[in-house]
Amino acid sequence: MDEIINKVANSALEVFDLEDYYPSGIRTQIDISQWLLEGLLLKEKDFREALKNYDWQQYENHFVAIHCSTEAIIPAWATILVTTYLSPFVKKVVLGSLNDLETSLYQEILSKIDYTKYQDKPVILKGCSKKSVPDNAYILAIQELQKVAKSVMYGEACSAVPLYKKGK
Repeated sequence: MDEIINKVANSALEVFDLEDYYPSGIRTQIDISQWLLEGLLLKEKDFREALKNYDWQQYENHFVAIHCSTEAIIPAWATILVTTYLSPFVKKVVLGSLNDLETSLYQEILSKIDYTKYQDKPVILKGCSKKSVPDNAYILAIQELQKVAKSVMYGEACSAVPLYKKGK
């Protein structure tokens, strides 16, 4: 009987899994419309008073995305003011959706990785994650991997889609 050999395990193939870099912590989205008159009109005095009396400590160690769910026109200073109240408690604040928050987190993380481990090697950019990895994170990762890798594929070793191959 022939021995079964795992060719993937014996290859020079490196797996780059974005899920390995997923920062742990609670993600929260705060809707600024809760402090607007009828969710649409910002009355500065009332807005400032509502922020002053709000329990910001509930967001201790959260990653926060600030957004407005209504069609209200919000002056730039309003979200900045909300951020001043959040900053003492949270890990990070962004303006936008939870997807924007995840993208921002990955942008920060991926910019600090040492990619020399992947120098001149075939790499699989692993797909199918269990955690909330935004599509933008894959875009950011391929840009970095393309600078160093011999080739980059997407997916799993058994069914990878070729994305990039370094010219000779």
